[in-house]
Amino acid sequence: QVQPVESGGGLVQAGGSLRLSCVASRSILSSTTMGWYRQVPGKQRELVARIAGSTLAGGLGTRYADFVKGRFTISLDKAERTVYLQMSSLKPEDTGLYYCLERRGNYDYWGQGTQVTVSS
Repeated sequence: QVQPVESGGGLVQAGGSLRLSCVASRSILSSTTMGWYRQVPGKQRELVARIAGSTLAGGLGTRYADFVKGRFTISLDKAERTVYLQMSSLKPEDTGLYYCLERRGNYDYWGQGTQVTVSS
């Protein structure tokens, strides 16, 4: 299986929190980049956050879209081959299908996506 697997989506009220998980297809190396993207109908898939496999606690090696800064946190557990996206202060406009990206060299591997719906 050369595909990451997402979980953790669901329905939440505005202002609530969710944590998404993504298990990578194999070990996360220092050269691996893991990321979360989202897509809504009629729009292109857009970056939410990504993290380099070389990232240590403290945040260097992470990148966030402006619309999630201060609300979402991406983190890695390399022992579990898992990347997390902790989402807080959710807004209805955060609704979408959230995909996990596993980037190894010149190859991108996408998960099937997990739906996040934020009600107002």
